[in-house]
Amino acid sequence: MAVETLLSVENLGITYGQGDEALAAVQGVSFTVAKGEAFGLVGESGCGKSTLAYQLLGYRAPSARVASGRVVFRDTDILTLDRPALERLRGDRISLVPQNPTTALNPGMRVGEQLAEILVVHGRAESREAARIRVADLFDRVGLPLPGRIGRRYAHELSGGQQQRVCIAMALACEPDLVVLDEPTTGLDVTTQEQIIGLLLDLRTRLGMSMVYVTHDLGVLAQIADRVGVMYAGFMVEVAPTDELFSQPRHPYTRGLISAIPRLDGGAVSGQHLRGYLRRSEIPPSGCPFQPRCEVSEPSCATTIQTLADVGPGRSVACQRWRALPPVPPAEPLPATAAAADGAEAPLIEVVDLTLRYGPRGWFGNLLGRPGPQVVNAATLAIRRGETFALVGESGSGKSTIARAISGLLPPLSGTIRFAGEPLAASIKGRNSDLKRQIQYIFQNPDASLNPRNRVSEILARPLAMFLGLRGEAGREKLEHALREVRLESGYLRRYPDQLSGGERQRVAIARALVAEPSLLLCDEVLSALDVSVQANVLDLLRALKRDTRVAMLFISHDLAVVRGLADRVGVLFRGTLFEIGAVEEVFRPPFHPYTHELLMAVPSAHARKRRTMTRRDAEAIAGAGCAFAGRCPWQVGKICEEQAPPWRDAGGSLKIRCHLPVADLADRAIWRGGDDERTTVGVAAP
Repeated sequence: MAVETLLSVENLGITYGQGDEALAAVQGVSFTVAKGEAFGLVGESGCGKSTLAYQLLGYRAPSARVASGRVVFRDTDILTLDRPALERLRGDRISLVPQNPTTALNPGMRVGEQLAEILVVHGRAESREAARIRVADLFDRVGLPLPGRIGRRYAHELSGGQQQRVCIAMALACEPDLVVLDEPTTGLDVTTQEQIIGLLLDLRTRLGMSMVYVTHDLGVLAQIADRVGVMYAGFMVEVAPTDELFSQPRHPYTRGLISAIPRLDGGAVSGQHLRGYLRRSEIPPSGCPFQPRCEVSEPSCATTIQTLADVGPGRSVACQRWRALPPVPPAEPLPATAAAADGAEAPLIEVVDLTLRYGPRGWFGNLLGRPGPQVVNAATLAIRRGETFALVGESGSGKSTIARAISGLLPPLSGTIRFAGEPLAASIKGRNSDLKRQIQYIFQNPDASLNPRNRVSEILARPLAMFLGLRGEAGREKLEHALREVRLESGYLRRYPDQLSGGERQRVAIARALVAEPSLLLCDEVLSALDVSVQANVLDLLRALKRDTRVAMLFISHDLAVVRGLADRVGVLFRGTLFEIGAVEEVFRPPFHPYTHELLMAVPSAHARKRRTMTRRDAEAIAGAGCAFAGRCPWQVGKICEEQAPPWRDAGGSLKIRCHLPVADLADRAIWRGGDDERTTVGVAAP
């Protein structure tokens, strides 16, 4: 049976102007996407995958030029269309899910109005009432709570994960033939991510929708893509069916990417990190662009042009040395990089019965009579010097809110925070310069936290001058060292944030925090925008910082595999309530709190690609005096869960679980047993 080609990219070349020179961002790339197929694009930050993806909709930056090639959608070359024709095509037959929902959503419009506008412009709603019903249906299908009412909110009133789900709903509004997804699940927690992947797969089946899925998350890509194209420095270096790519990568670069993926079982492929990082200044003018970093290269690789060649059915690779790759070694446990914090040592930061609420405060709040929602309920935790404490949980669970309170950005409603044994001022305005230096916050979204009008050199120089008094040549050396630590060249000092990729901007944000030489790092999803190779290097950096400086870290993440490889202790948070807390190895083996078990079962894996069959969770947690997870819990035992707060139970060692079920019952009910492969081979439908 013949396969209908929906999209064809033919010898595409894109350049960016830089003064009198042109930087080749995409070079001679060709691939096709069939009707109903999901094609994945993967590669390190700055490899050109997002540039390529945006060409599929005819988007180009003012400095970008098409050097060669075509992008043919059905029978139309998109690159030749004028603006009115592109506007008719975009959002209707081809749509985009952008990487950053914060900048994609209009802050001055309610999110429901933004979605309704798409339906009206493309003639998909006959009336205001029809648009309202369709908007609520779309919000429901992407898993947003209260779909009939959430459309009345503005973007800033939603969590990062909820904003991204709004963007996905907008892209799906007109049921397009092709959806281009640029890192669509980067900011989502694993349970929401699982729902989105299930939704996309369902739409493919029901509508025959095609996808080009751009991501650095190879675990997600393994679940959703039929074929994968691997890019490096603007070139396509390997194309293969997904299963074959992950089981037997042919290009040394692909192999390095896959080896860098953190594993949920705590294992890693020893010695397989990619060497160095992408430096365009080191790429040979001819020959293989990956040659300076390749472990199996030979002198001729630097001068011999590498082009995609067939190496098997449906497989192609641009490497003359692919046959020389040795077998992939088995995964081994990660070596310990730092001793666990001494339990007898006084905590560096201590949070006791912390309760937090957003909304108007003081006499103005009382005048309005509308106190904001309580988002953290009596949370207690402590972090010692040299210790990494991870907070995990879904989007909106209160993880970032706790970090904001510690940093002084959100005063507590009640409870206390102590730093080095002393009460910490509730507001950052009440803290001296040394306290501000010692507690550094790395925000989740670098687009919002980096000043777009300042060069990278100015962004990094400010904390150096403010906290350490370093200027001039001494400051310059410190800046270059900080960039090297996050795998960026010194040339990035001259750039503005909008001249960087999403991953590069996040690395600059990490460098800005590190130059202040802090005692406590508040890491809020700091790896979510990084590709796996840079992520592996940054994780090595964070482990080295723990070992060499004994910096403490509050590490907020939805990536449980990263948490297992970095954290000393873990707290599991749901709707502002801590449900489980203990040493990392104890949290990742039975018994589990029902919510912890749900998180573990939802994690996508590139190493075990059989995805669990899921059903939609329509049940919402029940607000009240009982357990915050009641109503959604698959192991709920009865009305007691809805009416009484669960007790803390000692589960052995340092592990404590807050649940009405006895510890023995929790252990017996667990399906996930701590192995990356075991968890995904068990077919379980969620209740």
